[in-house]
Amino acid sequence: MPTTLQQAPQTVHALAAQLAEGLIGHERLIERLLIALLAGGHVLIEGAPGLAKTRAVKHLAAAIEGSFARVQCTPDLMPSDVTGTPVFRPKEGLFEFVAGPIFHNIVLMDEINRAPPKVQSVMLEAMAEGQVTVANVTRRLPSPFIVVATQNPIEHEGTFPLPEAQLDRFLLHVALELPDAKTERKILDLVEAETREPEPNQRPMVMATLQDARQAAMRTHLAPELRDYIVRLVTATRRDAPESYSDLTSDIEHPVSPRGSLALASAAKARAFLHGRDHALPEDVMDLAPDALAHRLVLSWRAVADGRKSRELIADLLARVEPL
Repeated sequence: MPTTLQQAPQTVHALAAQLAEGLIGHERLIERLLIALLAGGHVLIEGAPGLAKTRAVKHLAAAIEGSFARVQCTPDLMPSDVTGTPVFRPKEGLFEFVAGPIFHNIVLMDEINRAPPKVQSVMLEAMAEGQVTVANVTRRLPSPFIVVATQNPIEHEGTFPLPEAQLDRFLLHVALELPDAKTERKILDLVEAETREPEPNQRPMVMATLQDARQAAMRTHLAPELRDYIVRLVTATRRDAPESYSDLTSDIEHPVSPRGSLALASAAKARAFLHGRDHALPEDVMDLAPDALAHRLVLSWRAVADGRKSRELIADLLARVEPL
């Protein structure tokens, strides 16, 4: 029986509470991961080493009844290491396709910017189309399929910056900050407790329940006025924006595409659903706009030279564009 609108949030909230127990100080990251899960999108997590990026994804995978694979990206990684490859079986006299880690429900691409361009192009097809093509044969990926990629902003040696086309495929780009002293003490206490006692086995969310929750989340009402607000935010990054935004648009080399509007709309509906509402509000859009739009912007060389950041520009837009 499908999960009703009243039952689905309770199930997802239980999942969020389960994740929060093992991820101290990461309430925002947990919310973003659940939004991507409900909206059917992918997440790029950027943060310094030691901020529990990998731990967060592994906890999410353990809390869901689905398959999980981790790919540790390196400069010598080959596309076949991700997609799999046909293997010749001498006894049968034929080739058998051996699936790679991409054929799982949740795929963690650890330090994705260390993967060479050929691997990144494979991920582009997988993230955009839900399929991969190997040896001229196109194979569908499982559903649901979500890629959570991590990126280290400190080290740049031996990395391959993600192209704009691939960044645009991520529903959200989450930037993590270092915790304060109080939160770090709680993290230390948690890890100390885990070394003494193993984590209790939790019952994972069944796949059918997850699918019902996703359908219920996407049925969240998005008022026409809120759609107008999303469009005004996105189009304000373009050259034909009103003259009052000219000081901002001059800092933008490439503006946000319509995919940004679609991503912000679906993420806002998922956030409203997580907060127990059957309709999205301007606060959902404003809260998600930096994570949904900033990575889709390409700043001009002059803006970069002046030290401008994409998130700062989105914050300026939010301060100027009226919600209603």
